[in-house]
Amino acid sequence: MRQLETFARLSHTPFGFFFLPEPPRVELPVPDFRTLRDAPVREPSADLLETLYLCQQRQDWFHEYAQIHGLPRVTLVGQADLADALESVATTLRQTLGLTDAHRQQLSSWSEGLRQLKAAAEDAGVLVMTSSIVGTNSHRKLDVGEFRGFVLADDLAPLVFLNAADSKAAQMFTLAHELAHLALGQSGVSNVEAGRMPERSNERWCNRMAAELLMPLAEVRRVALPDAPVPDEIQRLARVFKVSTLVALRRLFDAQFIDEAALWQHYRAEVERLRALDRSGGGGDFYRTLAARTGKRFARALIGSTLEGQTLFQDAFRLLGVRKTETFYHAARELGVMV
Repeated sequence: MRQLETFARLSHTPFGFFFLPEPPRVELPVPDFRTLRDAPVREPSADLLETLYLCQQRQDWFHEYAQIHGLPRVTLVGQADLADALESVATTLRQTLGLTDAHRQQLSSWSEGLRQLKAAAEDAGVLVMTSSIVGTNSHRKLDVGEFRGFVLADDLAPLVFLNAADSKAAQMFTLAHELAHLALGQSGVSNVEAGRMPERSNERWCNRMAAELLMPLAEVRRVALPDAPVPDEIQRLARVFKVSTLVALRRLFDAQFIDEAALWQHYRAEVERLRALDRSGGGGDFYRTLAARTGKRFARALIGSTLEGQTLFQDAFRLLGVRKTETFYHAARELGVMV
């Protein structure tokens, strides 16, 4: 029995599963938008499932919090339809997020653009959470080959999760892609890449929507230099539009300046280059990581509710992933909830 308990803990398997007549079929609690060409999508791992369940718990808490405090419905959710024109939806979404060309031009780099997009999504009412591990367990790394992100639609507490094991450049496109799903009012798990053509119609729409949101095609065609070497041109376009080079590469394809074979060839090379840069960048401090992992909007609301006595400290510790009261109060000061 002790050996079985140890195996259950190490394999992250519910102990009771070992006494069932046959292995249970494990399914995602939300729609699965992942596709792997002709290969079947594998059964979801315990890491993905636990991450989803934790985010659902956080969403449930915030939904109730929003109801109690009379927070308005998030207008971004369900504002679009697959039959709508992409350009029109992208314009509306940019207005909802408060993204303007003037503000974009003031940004110093595409990494600032990513931070702006996250902040804009949170200001619009979306809970944005980013992590490369399960909860706070650094020994349980999330597999970017399994999923790049997921979205949980809700009119009071919409939530986007980004797999931080992916490159920061790829996260920009994933975030825009998941915001497109929210615009459709859809929940689901995605494994999307800017360089691939998804098989599902809604995934293709969200890919095109994400690209149009970040780089309007009419503007791309106006400023692009089709005869320039692709690696040089995507660097230039990334600086002009304050997006990642992966997004710029995708838009060269959408504008028909390169074919699909060239898109995928350059995409793979650029992904490897960007991952090398990410690996050399190092990590951040705990409290900055906490704000990214849980999202500032969620963390501030939960900490404030706990300090006001509306939420139990043990529930707050569990949802935030902290263990010590000292850490909790330090996080409250870092996030500006208390002085």
